[in-house]
Amino acid sequence: MTTINSSSAAVSCEHLFLNLGGKQLLDDLSLTIHTGQVTTLLGPNGAGKSSLLKILCGETAYDKSPQSSIHYFGTAQREWPKQKLAGYLGVLPQQSTLSFAFTVKEVAALGLLPLGLAPQQAQSVLSEKMDKTGISHLSERLYPSLSGGEKQRVHLARVLTQISQSKQTILMLDEPTSALDLCHQHNTLNIAREMADAGAAVIVVLHDLNLAAQYSDRIIVLNEGKIQADGTPWQALNETMIKAVYGQQTLVSKHPQADYPVVYAA
Repeated sequence: MTTINSSSAAVSCEHLFLNLGGKQLLDDLSLTIHTGQVTTLLGPNGAGKSSLLKILCGETAYDKSPQSSIHYFGTAQREWPKQKLAGYLGVLPQQSTLSFAFTVKEVAALGLLPLGLAPQQAQSVLSEKMDKTGISHLSERLYPSLSGGEKQRVHLARVLTQISQSKQTILMLDEPTSALDLCHQHNTLNIAREMADAGAAVIVVLHDLNLAAQYSDRIIVLNEGKIQADGTPWQALNETMIKAVYGQQTLVSKHPQADYPVVYAA
């Protein structure tokens, strides 16, 4: 039987290794993700960000060793019944393949399946999440007819619906802004921010350093399967680190109206 303890540690992993095709994607990686925070994974292409997220959510198997482990809320990943875990863990992958001629509302409603809600309550939850992600006006559109960004928002509504009934939740977002325009990028990350402020543990993979700086409590920079920096945006995003990891000279300064760093290419 799985239980939720009161610790702020929502996700913890110890000594993770992953080698694919002779490339060491994760190299003895350990970390703990806390509730009430947006934690962003940054790093260049091939750094191991998405691989780590896929392992943390159970989609990808890591290289087993006696020291390796993953826990959710203090309980080992393998001990969570999948049906129960679905109520606590929501995952938005980079791409979601779906070619059936479902309507937008039908796709978003897939998030209701683990919940067992009464019809009226289910409709209320679904409508709220569709409004929040800005897809209500697309409700009767066929999913395959949507743009890439619209599809991302539909699946975000599905994931938010899926974890809507749990007080303690983990939300994992893999490049959730990659196909979005400016307005919807910020709306999506505002949703992540609101979820964390309400007590969720939010893990986001991003490429945009400035979006990460604006919305994150904590930034973890990965490269070659190892953690290169881990701290607040001010601690993690400095010119020396960015040059070492990305090979790009930058200038880092304070946002003119808020207390977070802004990164400029030099």
